Amino acid sequence: MRNDNKTANLPFGLTLDDIAALADIVKEKELGEITLKDEVDKLVIKSRRPLPPPPPCAAGTTGAAGTLTAPPAAAERPVQTAEKARPKGNVVKAPIVGTYYSSPAPDKPPFVTVGQRVRKGDTLMIIETMKLMNEIQSEFDGEVREIIAKNGEAVEFDQPIMIIG
Repeated sequence: MRNDNKTANLPFGLTLDDIAALADIVKEKELGEITLKDEVDKLVIKSRRPLPPPPPCAAGTTGAAGTLTAPPAAAERPVQTAEKARPKGNVVKAPIVGTYYSSPAPDKPPFVTVGQRVRKGDTLMIIETMKLMNEIQSEFDGEVREIIAKNGEAVEFDQPIMIIG
């Protein structure tokens, strides 16, 4: 470990130049943050610029790295068209961040399908967060009109998953 004044109190034995290089990576790659952590030290370098909101589920696509692509600019987005195309009803939103699963296991049928009647309390999906499988129940009685999320897809908090009418 270096013993000069530039590294005296910095985590992981990094220099100020090392930290500046990490900050440059955050800026160049348009990352939200970089976190380095071990049993003793933790270093978080965050972007100053707020990240764009995640795209709506129906318009979002995953790239090669599995990340969502950026939404089109506000002027390019056909807001009214998307709203009219969406079936009317109660929107079921993800209550937590995680991975959406439509069935209890890959070889099992989905909990619900489009056109199926559901009652309040029926299991609609599983959202896996940190290896914990969370069964999500319906808050509404009605018919499943649309399932927006794709099986195995990462979902954000409050992201629309399905519509029950």
